[in-house]
Amino acid sequence: MFSRVAAAVVGLSIVLPCLVYFDQMGLELVCGIVLLIAADEYVLMAVPNDRRARGVFVLVAAGVFAVAVWLPHLLVAMLSVAALVVLLTALFGTHSPDEAVVLGSRLLTGLIYIPVLLSFLPAVRGFPDGLGWILLILVVTWAGDTGAYFSGRAFGKRKLMERISPKKTWAGVVGGVLAGVAAACVIKMTMLTDLPWIHAVGLGVLIDVAGVLGDLVESMFKRAHGVKDSGWIMPGHGGILDRIDSLLFSAPVAWIYATTCGLV
Repeated sequence: MFSRVAAAVVGLSIVLPCLVYFDQMGLELVCGIVLLIAADEYVLMAVPNDRRARGVFVLVAAGVFAVAVWLPHLLVAMLSVAALVVLLTALFGTHSPDEAVVLGSRLLTGLIYIPVLLSFLPAVRGFPDGLGWILLILVVTWAGDTGAYFSGRAFGKRKLMERISPKKTWAGVVGGVLAGVAAACVIKMTMLTDLPWIHAVGLGVLIDVAGVLGDLVESMFKRAHGVKDSGWIMPGHGGILDRIDSLLFSAPVAWIYATTCGLV
């Protein structure tokens, strides 16, 4: 427990100043560093014995993220180029069609899963009240995770999806949603005062549920590849990908909700 708390404190001491004092550019820098580590963790998990694929994937993922952040109108073109690169890497870097298809599929999945979804975090920071929106995503996600942990331990009996994540329960989901809604209401009262209450509650529910689904998706990848943690860089937490899996889903959901409902 101490190592988990210490890692969380260190992470917050790095991220929060960048959010507050360096505006969108600070978050882009943090996300860029996170992207490189997470992409490396993913490819080590998905294709652990292919060093060439590892290098190609990290470079291509970095390119996709950079375009998604700074030149989003060129994202489709960049993804097309990235797809060509990873598919050719699979074609010429394997010894059989089956191996090539597996390698190419895993790399293509990773290109959408990490750089594209991660790019929504700095996109949200670019909103007029971007700091409040980023804190909404972070606080709701963390509050939901905490609420799910304690309610699951106290009341959890019925498993949510045991084949993917044996510890998750329906009681945990309910507790997480309630905690997420409460956190969203706090952010609405302190940071996003113009946000209507109905939308604050809706965002609390959607961001928390999206975070749960993001966590389950990463658990699916880990189970498929036979690993417990995506990496080791954060003591008590596993890898970077283990820490951002919820945000990879909650940030796009918040961005889509905010832009679709005309909240920004």
